[in-house]
Formats: sequence, structure tokens, C-alpha cells
Amino acid sequence: MNDFAHLLDRLAYEPRRNAKLRLLQDFFRHTPDPDRGYALAAMTGSLSFREAKPGLIRGLVEERVDPVLFRMSHNYVGDLAEATALIWPRRGDAPGIGHNNPPVPTLSEVVEALGTIGKGELPARLASWLDALDETGRWALLKLITGELRVGVSARLAKTAVASLGGHEADAVEEVWHGLQAPYPELFAWVEGRAGPPESVNPAPFRPPMLSHPIEEEADLEKLDADAFSAEWKWDGIRVQLAGGRDRDGKQVQKIYSRTGEDITGAFPDLAEAITFAGALDGELLILREERVQSFNVLQQRLNRKAVTPKLLQDFPAHVRAYDLLAEGEQDLRPLPFAERRARLEAFVAGLDHARIDLSPLVPFADWQALAAARADPASVGAGLDADAIEGVMLKRLASAYQPGRPKGPWWKWKREPYLVDAVMMYAQRGHGKRSSFYSDYTFGIWREAPDGAEELVPVGKAYHGFTDEELGKLDRYVRNHTTKRFGPVREVEYGVAKGLVLEIAFEGVQRSTRHKSGVAMRFPRVSRIRWDKPPAEADRIDVLERILARGEKEVHPGREIAG
Repeated sequence: MNDFAHLLDRLAYEPRRNAKLRLLQDFFRHTPDPDRGYALAAMTGSLSFREAKPGLIRGLVEERVDPVLFRMSHNYVGDLAEATALIWPRRGDAPGIGHNNPPVPTLSEVVEALGTIGKGELPARLASWLDALDETGRWALLKLITGELRVGVSARLAKTAVASLGGHEADAVEEVWHGLQAPYPELFAWVEGRAGPPESVNPAPFRPPMLSHPIEEEADLEKLDADAFSAEWKWDGIRVQLAGGRDRDGKQVQKIYSRTGEDITGAFPDLAEAITFAGALDGELLILREERVQSFNVLQQRLNRKAVTPKLLQDFPAHVRAYDLLAEGEQDLRPLPFAERRARLEAFVAGLDHARIDLSPLVPFADWQALAAARADPASVGAGLDADAIEGVMLKRLASAYQPGRPKGPWWKWKREPYLVDAVMMYAQRGHGKRSSFYSDYTFGIWREAPDGAEELVPVGKAYHGFTDEELGKLDRYVRNHTTKRFGPVREVEYGVAKGLVLEIAFEGVQRSTRHKSGVAMRFPRVSRIRWDKPPAEADRIDVLERILARGEKEVHPGREIAG
């Protein structure tokens, strides 16, 4: 466990990608199985420990140190794992500890124990591990079990490091990844040349998705030839993959995967029954009612459901709008150019003739100017009633193969302009990881008329990105200098008609919400600008969001009246 902890500690403070890669390569090369496999699983988000709740950790600490002191320390540090690691009594500091020091657990022992011990046994076991580990080890252990392993390493980078042990590309690891389970002995045996590539016996396997890059209009479009690309709508749903095949007994296997490879078939039995084919489709999961695509807010009623009731299936019918055909029968189509795959897809979907699956239409355009107009107004080029469910357009190079990961050049996403409103900061909370000492999460509000007729600010969202490190420092100082109340890690700042800080907020949409006092919730809000110059009285009003919600305006600039 100590080796893994020291790796995480070094990764957390290393900003350079190539240096991180070298640290990972060295760790995977010199760490034995199964510890290195479990480390890989942790860094790729493949481990989950449901019983390790923050409340359990707080309870263990408060049994050993003064609860008030711990809460003050936690508030100051801002991160539960770090505060616990620092304040946990060292060996010999607590009664009964010091003569027979417990052995330091290995990473494998921790992971395997967490998968087998009962809920009642966990507190004592966790306490014994914390007793045995040093400060860095305690921090790493708590980050591991709470799923807060933010050290600046993506799953892709970790897989790249493993692949490089045998001179392979990361795509080769991605190809076999979803048929494997931690601690991946067959994966390491393959990359080190001790065995052949792992083989999947799944007749309906997940295939790593191809992703796009956001386009920069001024920098990218002028370098691209419009005749070399096809365009289609970018739908506001979730990316899924439908895979079908037959097992050794000849039984049809039906699988629905999320973009990360999670098997979500059980949550969509109405859609699974449409997988009567052998092959794999890449598409967007949507909710269709009366042949009209519903909002993402409606789709959320079907997501992350443990139980799927007949009423849910009836009220929220699942649908897939197909983008690509990855396999047909036993044939892998991914090496083919997109133009050829598209033709195969059109014939494939037509042959299915199933109400749950249709084709994502192409967007006709002669040049980038024409496509920009279509992007701004999808209804003008045939999107009809579905226009509000479109996020933008996708550009796909006609000659492009389907490559896992995010290769730059073949595919681009050109999203519609975000909505913009001016809002007033109301509350701030400490961040996590590197931001644990900064107030980096901001709750903001806009004006509405209170029941007594006065003007009041009502919270409409929370944002924690969109600003630079320099701006974060200024925002943090503002919060500390203008705090009026404290609620644990949260501070209320001064706000009102004459006092307060205005933030320009960019967001992707608005939806009704019974959980918010304002009755609305923003999608993907982020800080677009800090309006140090603007008085809070000039921030926007709730009716701006209501009009966006009602009419689907493309862009709202503060102070600009929406045509009635």
C-alpha cells in the first residue's frame, strides 16, 4: 500500500504529462501482481466500495481525537481524506498502540478485504489499516475507498503506461479492456510478452468509442475542406452502443453499453428487445413521444434506475438514433471509411425496421457558412419539432476509420452557442484535491419578485470551473474578505442590490426542477466571465430563464430584450 500511496503523492504534484507517464511506467514495471493490477483498476475508475461512506470515516476519527478539533481541522483543510490522514493518532500516540504495531497492508489485501468483509466488520478493519499506515498511506487509502482518487491521471494515460511496457499502443489495450477484470493478470502477461492477447468470449462485446474534438471556428474551419466532411446533428441524449450476437448455445445475446462500457441493459428492457441482430450500433439514447425527441430532463427519468416499472416504460419510451455501424455479423466494420460505414448503416437500419431504432439524419451543406446557419437554426433545415433537442453538429471526415479514443482530425463537434446570464454569487464552498484550500465552488442567484413585492435573489445553479488559476485566486480572496456567515465548509458572502459580485454564467440549457427554490435548474453551468465592474442590481431576472425554457432561445445577452 505504501508504494501505491507514494505513487499517488508524486502524481498529484507532477503537472507534466510525460513525467506522469514515466512514473506510471516505472510503477507498473517494478510492482508485482496483483498489486499493480489493482492500482490500474483504481486509476481507471474500475473499483467501487459502497460501504466506505464519509460518515464512517468521520465517526472513526472522532472516537480518537476531539470532535470539535477535528471539525475545525476538516473545515480548514477542506478535504476529508487529507484532514483525517493528518490528525489520525500516530503509532504510540493512542493507548494500546505502540508495542505490537500492526503490519502495513498491501494494496491487494485492502481491495480484496473490502470486497468480502461485512458492513459491521468494516470500521475495525479500516481503523487497523489507518493505524498501520503513515500519513501519505492514510491519505491514499481514504482516497481509494471513497472513490476520490483525483491525482491528474486519466484512465487513458494509465492504459497508455501499461501498453508501453510491451511497445503497444493504448488503443490495443482499449480493444481488450472491457472483457477483463481486475487485477488483469492476462493483460500484464500479454504486454510483457509472456502470453498472447486476451480473448473475449462475449458474443456481444463493447467496442471502445470514437470521440470528437471541439472545433475552434477561427483556428480550425479555415484549415478544413468542407467537401471532405459529412455533417449530422449532435443530439442531446447519452451515447450508447447496442451489441448483439449468439452464444455457444445459439441463444441471442442483447447488450446495451454506456460510452464508458458499463452494461446498462437491465435498465432498458424495452430497448434491449430491439436487438435482434448480430453486430454493433453506435448511437444516442433518447426518449421519443409521438415521434418527437424529448428534453434531456425527460431522459433523466430513465437513468440510474434500480427498478424499471411498467409505468416508467410506458411514460418514457427509450429510443436509439443510430450514428454508426461498428460490426455486422462477424465482420468488423471499424477499419472502413465513414462514407462506406454510413451506407452500410442506412441499409442495416432499414432492414431492422424497428420502431425503437432509427437513423440520425445527415445535415446538407455546401460550405461552412451554410453549416453555421444550420447549426444556429436546425429547424430551418428539416429538424422540425426536434430542433430543441439538438446541441449542435458533428463533422465526420468521409475517409475516416472508426478509431477508439479521441484522435484529432477525423471528427469534430461544433456545438451551438451557450446561453449567457449575469448572476450574483451567494455562497462558496471549498473544492477538492488541489483546490481543497480554495473556495472554488460557487452558488449563484438571479433576481425575482418576492411574495411581499420586494426584489430577492434566488439560487439557480452552482459552478466550479470556467476560470483560470489566477482568477481562482482572486475569487478565493473575494470570498474570504466578504464572508457574512459560515456553515462548515460553506461560506455565505455579502449579496444584495448594492453589494455583491456578478458572474457571467454560460450554460447549455434550462429544465424544470422541484428540488430548486427557483423552480428551474441549469445544465452544465460554468463561469464565463467575472463582472467586477457590474453592480448586482443589473444582474438578470428569473423571467429570462423562464423565457429560455419556454422558447428555446439560442443565446441570451444580459440587458438584451428577447423579442416577444
